[in-house]
Amino acid sequence: MASQSEVNSYQAKQIKVLEGLEPVRKRPGMYIGSTDSKGLHHLVKEILDNSVDEAIAGFGQTIQLFRDPSSDFHRELFLQHKANKKLKAEEKEIADQVITVVDNGRGIPVERHASGVSAMEVVMTKLHAGGKFESKVYKVSGGLHGIGSSAVNALSCLMQVAVKRNNKYYYQYHSRGVPNAPVSEISETELIAKFPQQSRDFVKYESGTMVQFIADPLIFKQASYHPKNIVNIVKDRAYLMAGIYFQLFDQIANLEQHFYFEGGIRSLVEHINMSKKSLHGVFYLNDQWVDEEADKEIGVEIALQYNDSYKEHVESYVNVISTPDGGTHIQGFRLALSRVIRDYADKNGLIKEKENFVADDLREGLTAVVFVKMPSNDLQFESQTKTKLNNAEAQSAVYRIFKKHFAIYLEEHPKVGKIIVEKVLISARARLAARAAKDAVIRKGLLEGLSLPGKLADCQSNKPEESEIYIVEGDSAGGSAKQGRDRRFQAIFPLRGKILNTERARLDRIVASDELKNLVIALGCGIGESFDEEKLRYHRIILMNDADVDGEHITTLGLTFFFRHLPELVERGFLYVAMPPLFKITNNKDEFYAYSEEERAEHTKKILANNPNAKINIQRYKGLGEMNPEQLWSTTMNPETRMLKKIDIEDANRADNTFDVLMGSEVAPRKKFIQSRAKMAKLDI
Repeated sequence: MASQSEVNSYQAKQIKVLEGLEPVRKRPGMYIGSTDSKGLHHLVKEILDNSVDEAIAGFGQTIQLFRDPSSDFHRELFLQHKANKKLKAEEKEIADQVITVVDNGRGIPVERHASGVSAMEVVMTKLHAGGKFESKVYKVSGGLHGIGSSAVNALSCLMQVAVKRNNKYYYQYHSRGVPNAPVSEISETELIAKFPQQSRDFVKYESGTMVQFIADPLIFKQASYHPKNIVNIVKDRAYLMAGIYFQLFDQIANLEQHFYFEGGIRSLVEHINMSKKSLHGVFYLNDQWVDEEADKEIGVEIALQYNDSYKEHVESYVNVISTPDGGTHIQGFRLALSRVIRDYADKNGLIKEKENFVADDLREGLTAVVFVKMPSNDLQFESQTKTKLNNAEAQSAVYRIFKKHFAIYLEEHPKVGKIIVEKVLISARARLAARAAKDAVIRKGLLEGLSLPGKLADCQSNKPEESEIYIVEGDSAGGSAKQGRDRRFQAIFPLRGKILNTERARLDRIVASDELKNLVIALGCGIGESFDEEKLRYHRIILMNDADVDGEHITTLGLTFFFRHLPELVERGFLYVAMPPLFKITNNKDEFYAYSEEERAEHTKKILANNPNAKINIQRYKGLGEMNPEQLWSTTMNPETRMLKKIDIEDANRADNTFDVLMGSEVAPRKKFIQSRAKMAKLDI
């Protein structure tokens, strides 16, 4: 720790200059967002998007992504590197996560750069180096700062790069951003030896690039790849890149998938609405906005379709980079959508005198993909992770292009126009009904002194960060929970029976339900327009139900409510599911609780190994009410011994579709889901 004199003495010698790629290793979050699983997958996106940029530029039709276990060759290569002396314990565990991206684009240039080394080495080792600063090489690309490849290199304990140009192969490998030797020409035989699986098609290409990396375990200590996330990364880009062939080979997950979509984002909209009832065909446009004064050209591609659900699903992209936080292109889209629908409704007399709608009413049942293609040297994002677009001209481009095309579409399809306006008006009426119901609840609360629900057994603490609330079904379980809890920080909210299925419920129905209304009041954070996270009274909201079919159904109803109507609580990590034990195993005076069938079998085996004549009694718990307060506390509620499942959303699209299939009104998709997974079910008879 620095002394006070050192702190006060701020001199030139204390100014540290980070050379090469040191800044990336020193502050990785600045370049890839985080060093958790999200950041790890961001490495995959950075390298994959370099290949996608080549395809956008018109070079290359095939992009391959491999995930393989590492081999002795990779370990030996790591040890051969001049910067690596020996493998540390944590580095020995790099074994099973090798990512390789292969394309048949032009190949990274390899000739001598002005800096004195190969251009290929410059691209892989220098920040702010690349061909995307000017629009001569890449008119459109996801790359912006020349940071992607070099940042991945800096955060990889091993990276190999191979390029094919003019029927020759060039190769270089690095460790943590440091090249082992200059770029050199190698033979096809040597290439195949280094990339035995990944080079199968590469050797047939006229030109191309192959990048292989192993993420550094010293940086990504707690992170791991998820096969589904990698599939989604590849599939998302395949939807955007109509006519480009994507291949995924995941040897670790024993998975191979190929993606090719002629329809592009039209196919993506159809896929998102797959389990919903669409109200009309997909509207689609692909046009250019030209600013002659500024000599700029922006491509605008939009697909849109309304469905009969109450939720909105809008995805946005800039040069195939997903922008989950939206930005100026989404602002332009929403402004144009509102203007066109309002003008169409007024022109055709579809709105009654006293009726009106606001921008939020347009969102119910809207599925859309907004894809903007801009000159890479003009792109302005909030950060290197590129989650929000800031270019003002993108708003103008999307507004003008979409407004023109969508207005024409509605004029040419009057039935669709009428359906959309009616959908919007229904949403407006529901909004007004919900507000009236909410106002009634508030008025009732004022008359009753804004008291908490009588059924709530609150905790003593008023600090949300240390407080938790158990949502329990049934009087007996609720009674045991109230008696067994630690009332200093644990609150109990009992439910009577199964709550409303809120998958297809608007806010007015929710506030009209006593159970859900009281739950919202107990949480304190409000709902809908009145939601305020600062007023949340508990930072652990725990669904605790019986370990049987009915209990699972009640838990699913609870998850549906929070996912659909209080998603902010799920996103912030405040929602949990309690894990009560399935079995109580008794051997003489010894008691043991098993939370799975495997755990029961394992413990029983241990008892018999010590004593083959042991008298073992196994009790299968069907409900929480079967446990006395002491047992419920020790197994399910004691923070020292309990097991909780923290609920998060890895893939919002997949979660949305799953809830829609399982809890929606359409029977056919649910029947298909059950039939296709019937053999996986474990019956507890």
